[in-house]
Amino acid sequence: MGDLSIDTELIDLGGGNYRATLSPDWEIWGPMGGYVASVALRAVGRASRFHRPASFFCHYLAVATFDDVDVSVTKLKGARRAESHWVEVTQGGTPILEATVWSIGDVDGLVHNDCKPPLVPRPELLRALHEVPRPLPDDRPRYPFWDNVDVRLLSFEEVWPPRMPNPSIWRQWCRLVPTSRFEDPWLDACRSLIFIDIQSWPSASGPHVADPAKFTAPMLDLYVAFHDPNNSSEWLLADGSGPVAKDGLMGWNGRLWSLTGDLVASGMGQMLCRHLPSRAKRVDK
Repeated sequence: MGDLSIDTELIDLGGGNYRATLSPDWEIWGPMGGYVASVALRAVGRASRFHRPASFFCHYLAVATFDDVDVSVTKLKGARRAESHWVEVTQGGTPILEATVWSIGDVDGLVHNDCKPPLVPRPELLRALHEVPRPLPDDRPRYPFWDNVDVRLLSFEEVWPPRMPNPSIWRQWCRLVPTSRFEDPWLDACRSLIFIDIQSWPSASGPHVADPAKFTAPMLDLYVAFHDPNNSSEWLLADGSGPVAKDGLMGWNGRLWSLTGDLVASGMGQMLCRHLPSRAKRVDK
């Protein structure tokens, strides 16, 4: 089991340069994208004058190995109430991730809230993922990432593959373990990167799960807007939708809701379809 605060720690090398070690406890098809993005976000948090991130946008450029990565942060724009930074994650000279991040201080502004969360049962009323027998083939991989997340299921498949397509929606309550939230706003925002990222494949692949597996779809990019810096909810409702797949791309969007119904973060991204090898089995994100 991993711990996000420990597994995204940085060594300050000076001059906006940092080093981190990627932990195998966060594996999904390699280091999980939102986890690598979290390393980048924490590096910007070290460099920024401000106490919280406003938005994060990255390109995933390569799959890293579970080893050291170098992280470089450059200021693009500095203003009285906001800063923009560019951050690059490399491994052995190979670009892994590039991102831009806005951060802000205390800002007065207009206030409204027209968001309405889905009407779903609270997590304590639902079964946990580890309590449900998983109807998966014996050779289908189980990734260590899921040991870091307590998932409460709003729906699950009793037979796999299902006989009918699923909707292009993935909606489950999630919280990190062993530490579920963090006082540091930069570290706590990493929860949003991880739980927005994880909504991509499960939602977009829903309409295709009843068919023989022919494709996987690595993510090209990730955008996350952080809406609630004072969120104290350990549980977050992952509310993902993948409404469009066309011409080799699968688009998706996601939201995170607190237990009190506040919109904590929202985001979106694109995935690029790739043919599975002919003997490969289904993969599970």
